[in-house]
Amino acid sequence: MTKKAGFVAIIGKPNSGKSTLLNSMLGQDVSIVTPKPQTTRNKILGIYTKDDVQIIFADTPGILKPVYRLQDFMKHETESSFLETDIIIFVIDSSKYKSDEVKEITHKYSKEFREHKIFCLLNKIDLITKEDVLHIIDDVSKLYKFDEIIPVSAKKKFNLTELFSVIIKYLPENEFYFDDDIIATQPEKFFVSELIRKQVLKLYKEEVPFGVFIDIDEFKEREKGKDYIRASIILEKESQKKILIGTGGSMIKLLGERSRKEIEEFLGNQVFLELFVKVRKNWKNDEAFLRNNFNRSTIASN
Repeated sequence: MTKKAGFVAIIGKPNSGKSTLLNSMLGQDVSIVTPKPQTTRNKILGIYTKDDVQIIFADTPGILKPVYRLQDFMKHETESSFLETDIIIFVIDSSKYKSDEVKEITHKYSKEFREHKIFCLLNKIDLITKEDVLHIIDDVSKLYKFDEIIPVSAKKKFNLTELFSVIIKYLPENEFYFDDDIIATQPEKFFVSELIRKQVLKLYKEEVPFGVFIDIDEFKEREKGKDYIRASIILEKESQKKILIGTGGSMIKLLGERSRKEIEEFLGNQVFLELFVKVRKNWKNDEAFLRNNFNRSTIASN
């Protein structure tokens, strides 16, 4: 039987549902999801393999205009996904549809779009009426000549079977790129750091989460007893440190408890987790810091 295999880049504005889509397509969480925009910082590869088909999905950071150096790195993560992909899925939040944003993105990446098969995915259609969906489909079809326009609800997993069918139709004939039991290419340390950051995003208000970088200083797997993980939570400001720790250490204790539970569920092992808080002023604009740390995360996701 002929095998089909290829790469699919998932792009779109922040909070359009890219990570939810990836998780739903794979049937398990490989990309963290929170209500906050810019949750995804790295390109994350998730691999779907079934029978004679392998699809390598790349979840990318949201398309935005960089304000600081970290966002430049995030922009590069998105644009680098075009180089190795067969299909680009442009995800739109139907509940916040703006034709001007579609025009802007299709114009900005017109060259890249012309070189690939392009799907327009109208996500979150469960939040709007059928009439609105039809109106958006009509409008989008006039703005750009997409190869496919597919309405879905990634959260409710509506119409994903149709999306799979369409992707497979466009995939090239290839041998598999990865063993069929691999779901993601990132190492466990990457996922552990992301699970801690996920809890930061959930527990704290806006000032803290976007100024956080999680560095896994030590990760020891033990045959007997709990695995040991030491992680540094790196912040931009001293004022953020007080907020993150909380009165009498209450907040960092809660952060540790919630992170540990998620990590244990992910690893399937009990974990002893130690968290340390450090301040690196304005690290999001620190070129040396970003190259040393963010690139290391980036490399882990390639």
